[in-house]
Amino acid sequence: MLNATYEPINVCTVARAIVLILKEKAVLQEAGEQVLRAASAVMAQPLVIRLRHYVKLPRDRHRYKITRRAVFARDGWTCQYCGSHSQLTVDHVIPRSKGGDSSWENIVAACAPCNRRKGDSLPRQAGMVLARAPRMPQSDIFVQIAVTRVPPIWSQYLAPDATPEAAA
Repeated sequence: MLNATYEPINVCTVARAIVLILKEKAVLQEAGEQVLRAASAVMAQPLVIRLRHYVKLPRDRHRYKITRRAVFARDGWTCQYCGSHSQLTVDHVIPRSKGGDSSWENIVAACAPCNRRKGDSLPRQAGMVLARAPRMPQSDIFVQIAVTRVPPIWSQYLAPDATPEAAA
């Protein structure tokens, strides 16, 4: 579901999308090949809908939702130390034992071998370098982690290089 400004804001079911379209609260933006039939109507399956009116969302609504999957998506499903795509874990760049907090700016995706190698030290102490500095993700990350597979048609509405398929 896109806001009136084309910003991705949510993932909803096909049934919910149809209700929003029928109530004229949303318009069909992208249709699938499947045709949905009812007793009195025929409609293309909605893949992307856009709200007719702008819905104001809190700016920091995703600030506190730090999950493993969200960290992996933000980091392109890639270890931030070696570039591996397997055995991903999360790592505190500044270990909690050394005063590091659990914030977006201090947590990165790391493969298990790199996480063990770094252990309870700072990256420079372990001779490791981050591929990029951790940061708070764009809000569309939370749309991408709401589904197991991001349909290709959605890619034009989402940030590039943030889907699991883009990282593979």
